[in-house]
Amino acid sequence: MSLRPALLAGLRVAVAGDGSLAVAIAAGLTGLQATVDAIPSELIAPGADEDAAAGWARDRAPWRGLVVDAAGPFAAGGATALRAALEVSWRAARALATGALIDAGAPGRLVFIAPRADAGPFAAAARDGLENLARTLSVEWARHQLTAVAIAPGAASTGEEVAQLASFVLSDAGGYLSGCRIQLSTVAS
Repeated sequence: MSLRPALLAGLRVAVAGDGSLAVAIAAGLTGLQATVDAIPSELIAPGADEDAAAGWARDRAPWRGLVVDAAGPFAAGGATALRAALEVSWRAARALATGALIDAGAPGRLVFIAPRADAGPFAAAARDGLENLARTLSVEWARHQLTAVAIAPGAASTGEEVAQLASFVLSDAGGYLSGCRIQLSTVAS
C-alpha cells in the first residue's frame, strides 16, 4: 500500500503501548506528518486514576485518534495477559474519548491492534475481545463522531504493514470503517 506522504499532516494521534508494533506505528504516523504522543503506561495501568488519564488527554487536545498496541501487553499470552491487553485497550480508549474526543465535536478514530493469532494461549480470545470492544464503542460513541476498528495482524504481517493500515484508518478516507475487525493476510508477499 502506498499512502500520500502528508496524509496525516496537522493531526495529533495518541499511541498506547510500548511493544514493537507501537514503535513501528508511531514511526509510520510520524512519517506521514502526524504528531504522535505516547500515553504514559502508568496512566492506563490497572488501578490507575481515570481522571489523571483523561486530564492528560484534555491537556494535549485536539486529537484525531488513538492507536492501542494490545499485542504488547498480551506478549506470549495466557489468561492474565488477555485481561491486561483488554483492560489497557479500554482504559486508553476511555481516557482519550472522555478527556478530549467526545467534547471536541469532530471526527475521531480508535484503532486497536490485536496480537497475532499464534501469539500464545488466548490469542483468539484477545482478537475477539478487541473486535467486540470496537463494535461496542462504534455503536455507543457514534453520536460523538467516533469510530472504532480492530486490526488483526497475520502471522507474516510486518510492523510497517500494520502501521500503514492504522494510518489509513486514521485518515479522512478511513472514516467509513467502524465496528469491524480488519484481518491482515497470513501469507508473506
